[in-house]
Amino acid sequence: MSYGPPQGGYPPYGGQPGYQQQPPPGQYPNQGYPPQQGYGPPPQGPPQGYGQPQGYPPQGQYGQPPQQPAFHHQPPPQGHSPYPQQQQPYPPPSHSPYPQPYGAAPQGQYPPQGQYPPQQHGQYPPPHQGQHQQPMYGAPAAPYGAPPPQPPGAPPTMPTPPSPGYDPNQVAHVDLSGHADALRKAMKGFGTDESTLIRVLAHMQPQELPTLKQTYQQRHHRSLESDIASETGGYFEFALLALLRGPLQQDVWCLNDALKGAGTKESLLDDVLIGRSNADMRAIKTAYQHTYRRSLEADVKADLSAKTERMYLMILAASRQEDSAPVYPQAVEADVSELHRATEAKTGTEQLTVCSILTNRSDGQIRAIAQAYEHKYRRALESVIRDEFAGHMEDALVRMVRTGADKAMRDAIGLEECMKGPGTKDERLVERVVAVHWDRQHATQVKGAYKHRYGKDLISRIKGETSGDYERILVAMLE
Repeated sequence: MSYGPPQGGYPPYGGQPGYQQQPPPGQYPNQGYPPQQGYGPPPQGPPQGYGQPQGYPPQGQYGQPPQQPAFHHQPPPQGHSPYPQQQQPYPPPSHSPYPQPYGAAPQGQYPPQGQYPPQQHGQYPPPHQGQHQQPMYGAPAAPYGAPPPQPPGAPPTMPTPPSPGYDPNQVAHVDLSGHADALRKAMKGFGTDESTLIRVLAHMQPQELPTLKQTYQQRHHRSLESDIASETGGYFEFALLALLRGPLQQDVWCLNDALKGAGTKESLLDDVLIGRSNADMRAIKTAYQHTYRRSLEADVKADLSAKTERMYLMILAASRQEDSAPVYPQAVEADVSELHRATEAKTGTEQLTVCSILTNRSDGQIRAIAQAYEHKYRRALESVIRDEFAGHMEDALVRMVRTGADKAMRDAIGLEECMKGPGTKDERLVERVVAVHWDRQHATQVKGAYKHRYGKDLISRIKGETSGDYERILVAMLE
């Protein structure tokens, strides 16, 4: 059973009549960094400055290492990025049989991916001479998962607002009686009009879903979820119910599915939890507690153990640095040196040191760390993680690096993983398509990333793996 967000007084979201899709002007500052670049012509404008805290560096270029100077000397003057500006669209996909390693810089220019829920962390202290600063003797050690202290005089970072659908008060105050009546008509009597169900639900905004379900209940004295469950079946039903839950309750449902019963679906935990903003993570934990009357942390502890458990508890701490946190070159250098010291530079890996860094840095900071690591040690950070880790911890850390490097490519790879080889992982395919489709700009970027990496159209690929109404609902979500 899903629980829709209650009606409330959150400032209306705009874009469709009756609500906004952006926070009120002035409430959150413009982010001072270029977005993870998308797929198409490069954005116009001067290069991003990197000498002083300017925000996040661009992702760089696929196919060649970044051409920036090393961070441990004087940083470049303000207005000169150490990463080369991209001047052309993506070249045709490589014919190499080996996929591009994700720690490597992208091969071409993306257009902006749109606004993602910012990923959070505090501030970096610039270490002296580019060295990692140790705490004073006798000072208490910072716990794993704690962000670095803020450097003196650094501007305060602004918290990231929750994503659409992750605030219970984000409700569209619009008249959806026509939609509710169309859905009832499609399921009333003999037979079901599946086309109407797809047309109405495939592009419903997260803030509209509570209003739609409440309107359906008030006008027809029936539960929309119950009617759909009784009138449809298979993966078509699975997809429709995932849409009706909305992004927050779908996350909660997936987490319960990952943790219930014998064994744990760690990859499903990764899909929901990794790369989330602090605001979204807190919303997820609150909704999980409300739905199942248990804390998410307690269920994770009951299912996992040892260092894997500690890593997921770091993720659940919601202590990532905010997207508005600047990227300090000295701090990036310190993190790169610490990651190398904990992995390649010694026998045996300090796993929790790596987890602590990657679970607490923002996406932009992880992107800078990955670029700087490859520049300094001539190895992709993802490759290092794959050599030094194994199993579920390896998969989770790789996803963190991919999230910072390029979310669209991360999701394109995730969709292909559901379809490659014998048989289709249908439930995972539905869950990933639903998650991608909530952000229309991001969905467009994912399709571009898929085309670039695999040389084929994502929708055509899905059509080849599915059929009937199940195929039509997936395609409609991505069109």
